[in-house]
Formats: sequence, C-alpha cells, structure tokens
Amino acid sequence: MDKLTQYRTYIQTILEKLASYKSLRPEIETQVVCDTAHDHYQLVQVGWLDQKRREYGCTLHVDIKEGKFWIQQDNTDIGIANELVGLGVPKTDIVLAFHPPYKRPFTEFAVA
Repeated sequence: MDKLTQYRTYIQTILEKLASYKSLRPEIETQVVCDTAHDHYQLVQVGWLDQKRREYGCTLHVDIKEGKFWIQQDNTDIGIANELVGLGVPKTDIVLAFHPPYKRPFTEFAVA
C-alpha cells in the first residue's frame, strides 16, 4: 500500500473511532466528513439543544497535503498528532497547522 493510501486509511480510521464514542448529549450528532478527492477530513458536531439553540462545531480538521498531515484544528482530548505518531507516522510528516508558521520550528513536528 502506498503512503498516501495508508495515510487516508489512518485518518479515516481515527475519525470513525472518535465518532463512535457515546455522546453525553444524544441530541447532537457527530459526523465524519471525508473528502478523499481533495484530502480534507473533519469530525463535526451538529444538532439542536433543547430545540432552541443550534449546535455546530468542527472538533477535528486534518488535510493531507504534499504527503503530510496538516492538522488545521484539534479539539480532541487525545491529540490527533500523538495518535498518528502511535500508528508509525514520522513527526516530519505532521504539521501542526493551527500554530502560526513562526512557532512551528519550536515543536517536534514538521514546519511545512
């Protein structure tokens, strides 16, 4: 299996695992969004609280660009970068894109 196919499988598997966790708010639906044509992957929450307040939020957003994971948003407890490293992805293939470019050299991960 080539690297891109493996990376797509990794992120989709992680998203499905996170989406399977039981929510404390059953009125909020967790959706896995996978755009494999453009390599955009998201975990999103949607629903209504007490049928009055709209709930919508992106918990996790990861892109695959030029053979690297670009973590755009990570509001998970697990830390998606750590999950990817645990699967064998080298830190040089993970960009913490939610950090500004000038801060990235101070992380253990790729700059770009």
